[in-house]
Amino acid sequence: MNIASAFQGVAAAAWLAFIAVVGMTLVRGSRGQPAKGFNTLMVVLLVAAILLTSLGAGLVFLQADQYGIVISAFQPKGYREQALEPGLHWIIPFFENVRVYSIARQTYTMSGTTGEGQVQGDDSIEARTKDGQQVYIDASLIYAIDPAHLINLHITWQNRFEDNVVRPVTRAAIRDAVAQFGVEEIVSTKRADMEKKIRDTIELSLSANNLVMSDFLLRNIRFSEQYAQAVEQKQIAEQQALQAKLVVEQKRQEAEQARQVAQGTADAAVISSKGAADARLIQADAEARANLLLSQSLTPQLLQYQYIVRLSPNVQTIFIPSGNQFILPLPNVTGQ
Repeated sequence: MNIASAFQGVAAAAWLAFIAVVGMTLVRGSRGQPAKGFNTLMVVLLVAAILLTSLGAGLVFLQADQYGIVISAFQPKGYREQALEPGLHWIIPFFENVRVYSIARQTYTMSGTTGEGQVQGDDSIEARTKDGQQVYIDASLIYAIDPAHLINLHITWQNRFEDNVVRPVTRAAIRDAVAQFGVEEIVSTKRADMEKKIRDTIELSLSANNLVMSDFLLRNIRFSEQYAQAVEQKQIAEQQALQAKLVVEQKRQEAEQARQVAQGTADAAVISSKGAADARLIQADAEARANLLLSQSLTPQLLQYQYIVRLSPNVQTIFIPSGNQFILPLPNVTGQ
């Protein structure tokens, strides 16, 4: 409770006490009893009540978020040209009064959900896109009174600024911005651009009417039932096409994998054949070199030795009579 309210409470109590004393005085007078002391008390209470009422009517206390416009019978324009700031102030009792305005941030919501906004029922903004599609937008505007221009706001709008400025300005800005974009743009790539256009338009319009925009919230975008069904069917078709594309890609990869396996098998066979051929050439070359070396190493004595060795493997001793030839002639190694 502030001091102004306290004075008003005490003044009310003094008036009640005065009324009670008056009543008692009348009762005593009707009974023929003396009322001299009551008359004095009645006068004191009357003076106190008047003084306290005057003080209570002259004191004005404004909270931290409140500013006041003094409506005065002593001012040429009918009001003081300086608004009252938060705190305790004195005005002329009974000839001046204060119109209090809150400078705290306020939220104005327009929504299709019942109970969310200031207007009951569906209060969403109906708009048409550049390509003729109908959309429904839920939005909230956070704003405040500009205390530096409170006098002008009071003169122009008084307490009507919410219905006559905030609501129509916001709805018009949204409709104008939506009309500049296609339906697919406002839900995807161009949504941020559309929000910026709305913000800029609202901020400029509110500033011209002594209000300050704090924030704009584009809460939801809804479509007509027909368009929503068309979008759903398009998404289903796109998903089916994507699935078919994935199946084709899978088959292509399987075919490529089979081709790679076949190519690997063929390459392995070629490498194996080439290796076998190279090995055979190496073997033939080695055999040719061995034969060449063997032919170069043959002598008559070696041939006779080999002849005797192969003549009879089981014969270990041969007796030859003195002065006689071999039983078998030795092979001719001279070629004559």
